[in-house]
Amino acid sequence: MRIPRLTPRSALLGLHIGALMFGLTGIFGKLILAGPLVIVFGRALFGALALGGAFPGHLAGQPRPSLRQLALLVGSGLLLCAHWLTFFLAVKVGNVAVATLGFASFPAFTVLLEGLLFGERIRASEYRVVGLVCIGLVMVTPSLDLAQGATAGLLWGVLSGLLFALLSLANRVSVRGLDPILAALAQNLTIILCLLPLALAELPRVRALDWLWLVLLGVFCTGVAHSLFVASLRLIKARTAAVIFALEPVYGIAFAALLFGEQPSLRMLAGGALILFATFLSARAAQ
Repeated sequence: MRIPRLTPRSALLGLHIGALMFGLTGIFGKLILAGPLVIVFGRALFGALALGGAFPGHLAGQPRPSLRQLALLVGSGLLLCAHWLTFFLAVKVGNVAVATLGFASFPAFTVLLEGLLFGERIRASEYRVVGLVCIGLVMVTPSLDLAQGATAGLLWGVLSGLLFALLSLANRVSVRGLDPILAALAQNLTIILCLLPLALAELPRVRALDWLWLVLLGVFCTGVAHSLFVASLRLIKARTAAVIFALEPVYGIAFAALLFGEQPSLRMLAGGALILFATFLSARAAQ
């Protein structure tokens, strides 16, 4: 099966569905009682099965990556693994809201790292994005007491955002000239191979219900969401896609409030609004 042909309207709908599915990632992390190591392993396992099973004909027609590209894909896969681990740790230590808002800081890190690593000039508007994110994070932080779960969860979420920014920049090099589905599959396989020896002893103790959540997390929040994103980009501008995916934290926080009663304070909502506004500005400026 090849990536289906979409109309501009269905591509836009697909992007919103993909953003919604990515927003559910933290929800599944909360529902699954297993630790972050098992969650990431399961997500990669079922995500790889979903990607490989849905596009066998598509993948068979793609050129094979060179040894250099394979090495870069392994490196980006390790970054993806670290990003997922820290995000689910943020969910476990804190809650879905603070983890998601901490992760939403990644546009600020992307701006700074692009200037540092690629020598790209940082514009005044991009400095404003960084400033808004910093102010928003200060407002979201419940206190400076690291013993509090919410504060520690926010810090893990921010680290997850930093790792995602590094992953985004690494993908500029590692996936260049490669099919995005093939690249995503290689990154997920890297995670499986790295975590299998560590997760093997814990797998027999995973609840049956957790396996169900892991299947849904891997298939929908990884395989289907990524496939919708890739397919939609054939008709939708990357700038428009980035703006839509900036809604991901909104979906995550809304579902957390409905399902778990995680009601953010007014100060947290205001800080989150600043972070999301900065994400929106960054997405609008991106090409």
